[in-house]
Amino acid sequence: MAGILEDLLLEIYHRLYHHFGPQGWWPAETPFEVCVGAILTQNTNWQNVEKALAGLKARELLSPEALAEVPLEVLAELIRPAGYFRVKAQRLKHFLSFLMEEYQGKLELMAQEELETLRPKLLAVKGIGPETADSILLYALEKPVFVVDAYTKRLLLRHGLTTEEAGYHELQELFMRNLPRDPRLYNEYHALLVACGKTYCLSRKPRCAECCLEGLALG
Repeated sequence: MAGILEDLLLEIYHRLYHHFGPQGWWPAETPFEVCVGAILTQNTNWQNVEKALAGLKARELLSPEALAEVPLEVLAELIRPAGYFRVKAQRLKHFLSFLMEEYQGKLELMAQEELETLRPKLLAVKGIGPETADSILLYALEKPVFVVDAYTKRLLLRHGLTTEEAGYHELQELFMRNLPRDPRLYNEYHALLVACGKTYCLSRKPRCAECCLEGLALG
């Protein structure tokens, strides 16, 4: 079964890559911008996040030191376009406190920590769930961890690779057990799954007949 799953997952990847091409994720100028974006994108679309990031960038606030100095109320107003701005401002502050206390505000020091040690630490930060933590680990720190989201589960369900009851960890393990531990592969694969989910594997009225994965299923 493991060999079959590996072959099928790689087939999905190659079909998506051939169809969509490289995605160039994560769209950011610095690893810290990736971290901020990963928190801001919770429960909102990326276009809104881009507006919030542009506002921070225009004020030269996209560094740990600069953002840590911004009062919570001011930060909330600055990221208003991202939605849930008061909650997200608090989450950003929690992450900044963690980064300052544990790694002197330096992502390069954070990146030196082993994945098995760092991931539980990140998940202990208030407001940082598995998808946000893994986005930071993969896209900002280039750690070999697969990011799972709603697009991922929907596509796997429709191709008979998982069940409705499967949780985040189970879905993540499906990829990490059956693919090489390569952050570049995980990066591109997740981005391609999102592209497919937004284009063809829609929650309502999926465009299966047009999809490059049509007819591909376990067994």
